[in-house]
Amino acid sequence: MPISAPPDTQPDFLDRLFEAHGTSRSSLIPLLHAAQHHYGHLSPQIQDRIARHLDVPSSTVYGVVTFYSFFKTEPSGRHTANVCLGTACYVKGSDRLLKDLEEQLGIKVGETTADGRLTLGTCRCIGLCDQAPAMIVDEEHVHGPLETKTAAIDLLEGLD
Repeated sequence: MPISAPPDTQPDFLDRLFEAHGTSRSSLIPLLHAAQHHYGHLSPQIQDRIARHLDVPSSTVYGVVTFYSFFKTEPSGRHTANVCLGTACYVKGSDRLLKDLEEQLGIKVGETTADGRLTLGTCRCIGLCDQAPAMIVDEEHVHGPLETKTAAIDLLEGLD
């Protein structure tokens, strides 16, 4: 009985992606973006398949993945919360808010809670300077001002 491949190495999606993008080395970043969008992160197996397809060393792909902050090598939580560290938010205390959230959630920036519910991150200006400090949840819900950790925690605890 054949052993099925782990979900992140199943050929169907990546093969279609490779067919659409070809083998040019200039397609590396678009391939990485598309693969991450589909799988949620870029596991070593996905990186290796892309490297083989483009005929480049795996270290080249890994170097690109780890250089750009957009790419993730680990799965994210069901929800993401990014505290804005833009100038207005920082001046209004977003650095303190971030430290409070790390303490309350028991994780550091870039980590996911043990239950897989939330990944904590940071971002630069989200355009809510007049309501600083602000946070963006799940890349689409912007909240501010979050002047106390209680306000931020209440918001995050309300997520499913």
